[in-house]
Amino acid sequence: MLKISSKLPDVGVTIFAIMTALANEHKAINLSQGFPDFDVEPELIKRVHAHMLKGTNQYAPMQGVPVLRDKIARKVKQCYGAEYDPATEITITSGATEALFAAMAAVVKRDDEVLIFEPAYDAYAPVVTLNGGIPRYIQLKPPDYRIDWDEVKDTISSKTRLMILNSPHNPTGSILTRQDLEALKQIVAPTNIMILSDEVYEHIIFDGCRHESMAIDPELASRSFVVSSFGKTYHTTGWKIGYCLAPAQLSKEVQRVHQYLTFSSNTPVQCAYADILDSESHYLKLADFYQCKRDLFLRLMEGSRFSPVPCRGTYFQMMSYASISTEPDTAFARRVTMEHGVASIPVSVFYHGRQDHHVVRFCFAKKDETLEKAAEKLCRI
Repeated sequence: MLKISSKLPDVGVTIFAIMTALANEHKAINLSQGFPDFDVEPELIKRVHAHMLKGTNQYAPMQGVPVLRDKIARKVKQCYGAEYDPATEITITSGATEALFAAMAAVVKRDDEVLIFEPAYDAYAPVVTLNGGIPRYIQLKPPDYRIDWDEVKDTISSKTRLMILNSPHNPTGSILTRQDLEALKQIVAPTNIMILSDEVYEHIIFDGCRHESMAIDPELASRSFVVSSFGKTYHTTGWKIGYCLAPAQLSKEVQRVHQYLTFSSNTPVQCAYADILDSESHYLKLADFYQCKRDLFLRLMEGSRFSPVPCRGTYFQMMSYASISTEPDTAFARRVTMEHGVASIPVSVFYHGRQDHHVVRFCFAKKDETLEKAAEKLCRI
């Protein structure tokens, strides 16, 4: 047999695939993996079909369909007051995950250190490792999961190349504030550290808060890759279209990698997104739509023994089960799936050291009746 030395020997199948498979096996309600169970906007499907019929079925330009890049530039200007040149500073990618990979691959070299805030989306550290970098972890402390900027200062070294930020934050639902941006700006100003800002939930933010994008501040934007996702905004996670905003010299490096990952992304879908971006209400009303879902889920769970963790954004709600069980969160999540018929994600998997605070994550991007059925089952525990 061939002998292969794995580049990622400690990486297996993701917890999202595992819990979804377990949910399917036991016919459980799947509140684990982050995808909606309601329909895509019919007009968007019509627009994809129309572009297919028009013949836009061949390769898109490597950087993305020009009209889509133009519409993104206009939207970012309106939302954040930031100007990005659609010709040189916007790259359309095959999902936000590809944009994250391309940005890290573009700038992380062997022995570069990359700051990762935990709990963290599981795609960050493996990509750093694949590119010879060294992850340096800083933990967000419960219950509010805010960044300790003094700890950031103490962790930065002469080898720090990149800092990965995620707001609104998966899995905790915490958000960066303007004060956080000011603290960040002071820390990175005398350095050559770049920022990779994962902002895929930018339009899903609650309680009257504003999304503080890295694009808002010119000094931070000048050193940032800002990544977002159409899948999260338009309930189309399976279409896998994202994008990366960055200054021209950084975008050039992203595109050097992107052209050998996917070269270009789905053409008719890009064109359909360009069409629907003209209707601003789709993303401007998204926060209200999901806040209603969050609030419904919390009301339904009031009679349970679960305790909610504050959620200011994303479509995830973390819940402590400390008053129910002392078992590890991975065991608890499996047992609740198999015995009670509701799947969740154990939050320890978002830590490299598997720190366990007896918290699980539920996705509330579901139909109201799905949330009602799930909460009924959870309240019986």
